[in-house]
Amino acid sequence: MDWLIPFLPAFLAAYSIQIVGVMSPGPAVALLLGIGAEQGRASALMAAFGIACGAGVLALATSLGLGLIMQEIAWAGTALRLLGAGYLAWLAYKAMKKALSPPQVHVAEVRRQPMLRLFLTGLGLQITNIKALVFWMAAASVGPAQNAPLPVLLVFALGGTVLSLAGHGFWAVVLSSRPVRHAYNRARRWIEGALGIFLGAMALRMAMERR
Repeated sequence: MDWLIPFLPAFLAAYSIQIVGVMSPGPAVALLLGIGAEQGRASALMAAFGIACGAGVLALATSLGLGLIMQEIAWAGTALRLLGAGYLAWLAYKAMKKALSPPQVHVAEVRRQPMLRLFLTGLGLQITNIKALVFWMAAASVGPAQNAPLPVLLVFALGGTVLSLAGHGFWAVVLSSRPVRHAYNRARRWIEGALGIFLGAMALRMAMERR
């Protein structure tokens, strides 16, 4: 492991930026609230795992220079931004649909989504989130250099995945707790409506940004 020691300061600097992003409420936390409160802890944790894997993908991609490439190719960044905005808009639509026509069910009767779908939902949210990409570009700028050996970059991406899983896993556990789920059942229409508005606003903001 001696080959890794020279890169540890860069790892710590990059991970400190990541921790700020993970613990700051945003679209990922909103997604986990909706899933955790409605479908329970296991479902929320699977979505958090998808988000974490997306973080690992972004960590590796930005370390390999994807962020710099997208800065140079304007249409690529625009395409990703619009794709991310569209995905957030779709999630907002689903939340608003639940708010306008909430099914009358008890927690135990809720139909849970397949685990693979939950994983892909979390993964898709993360890798199409331009804000997450920008965060990882900032982290990569102080992380291992792009000319670092591939094993170092893989370890860096793995560490980013683990940190994301820990942070978003924490959110998943908290937001799927019994008090939160009971509060969700009592105010489901308002919570889903608020989530829909928040995600919709994020989608609109992302779509209208000019970089």
